Amino acid sequence: MVIEVDRNSGFCFGVRNAVEIAEKALLSGEKIYSLGSIVHNDMEVKRLYSLGLATIDHRQFRELRDCKVLIRAHGEPPETYQTAKENNITIIEATCPIVKKLQSEIRDKWSKLKNINGQVVIFGKPGHAEVIGLMGQTADEAILISGPDDIVKIDPERPVELYSQTTMELEDYKKVRELIYNKIKEKGRLDPDKDFIAHSTVCGQVSNREPHLRRFAAEHEIIIFVSGKESSNGKMLYSVCKNVNPETYFVSSPEEINSSWFSGKKTAGICGGTSTPKWLLDKIKDHISNI
Repeated sequence: MVIEVDRNSGFCFGVRNAVEIAEKALLSGEKIYSLGSIVHNDMEVKRLYSLGLATIDHRQFRELRDCKVLIRAHGEPPETYQTAKENNITIIEATCPIVKKLQSEIRDKWSKLKNINGQVVIFGKPGHAEVIGLMGQTADEAILISGPDDIVKIDPERPVELYSQTTMELEDYKKVRELIYNKIKEKGRLDPDKDFIAHSTVCGQVSNREPHLRRFAAEHEIIIFVSGKESSNGKMLYSVCKNVNPETYFVSSPEEINSSWFSGKKTAGICGGTSTPKWLLDKIKDHISNI
């Protein structure tokens, strides 16, 4: 059986950057804490834990004093940095540069829109770490929507600027954008071409993987999609592959692979999400080769 690892799969730039920053910081031998899992992949988290990176939640963070804490790629709201300052915590900044730029844009726009009674709207998943950080830039005053049903939260008689969590599906964002535009147009009080601005903030590194994975999934008889179970990006890209190739299986480790899946198959493809390390993809390939 021919086994191909998709070389376009693996960490996105933001996650890779955060992991590299963590590895460099750990060379000092000091204990370092990560505020939340540095990546939604248990095996990578375990690898970094073996090097000295301990994962903590926000409750534990507030109890820490005089130590070093890494901010992962998702970013954090302003109050996290204020807590660090008050507790003499040294922040190791690993927020994805794309997310950091988006945070700044939302903060500046929120400040300006308040003067004209405008609305900042964020399309994202409630409770997602990146969304919490983005909402925090507006003191949680931005309107959070996660789908068409939430459009009712938006006042069509006030200016609107729309942003997206960087890892949302581009097509879903386009649908929401169109619905908001039409709602403002139907109300008739504002000109949607002037009073509604939709910013392109879905990360290209994420959205560009979808068409590639559709092609990759179609080229093989069976697809092994490797991702952490907590990765929203992984779940989304898995569904992309599954829709093209029904013989697509989601695994997080080699132990979850069933040898019967490969019976009679001549080609197998291995791919993953933006939180999947390349070393794990290669480990999965080695495991399948020995079945």
